[in-house]
Amino acid sequence: MTRSKQPKQALSLPDYQSLADLRYQIRRFLHFSEQAARKAHLEPGQHQLLLALKGLPTGLRPSIGVLAQRLQIEPHSALELANRLARGEFVERRRADDDRREVLLNLTAKGERVLGELSLHHRAELRNAGPALMAAVEAVLGDGKARSRRGSESNGQRARRDK
Repeated sequence: MTRSKQPKQALSLPDYQSLADLRYQIRRFLHFSEQAARKAHLEPGQHQLLLALKGLPTGLRPSIGVLAQRLQIEPHSALELANRLARGEFVERRRADDDRREVLLNLTAKGERVLGELSLHHRAELRNAGPALMAAVEAVLGDGKARSRRGSESNGQRARRDK
């Protein structure tokens, strides 16, 4: 964990509640994402690799190493995800022109189609869940307005309401 050079100060109960609420909102979205991937017959990690591949910033090569870094996983784990996606015909491999040892990945038409459908579902979910997620981020960052927008509900009251 990287340590900042901010002075140490004790956290208050509302600080802990804000952090807990942020984790809760993130987990809710991740749970949605995992379930959506499985409904599309993908493992969550495979969906993440497809998205990382499609959304790779310009100038980055779609290599296993780059994708592993983008997903914050070990290269051997990214390779296994890529192998499974290749077997399912979601991605194809090609050798780099300038370094024949380097393997680059491309989405196939099937991969594009499945990723497109999943991404539409994710965007719709974010439109629904986004305000609560943003309020949780604002509360953690110290924006007092975020707490007042959420009202005086407790985490448990929100959890019951959100079911």
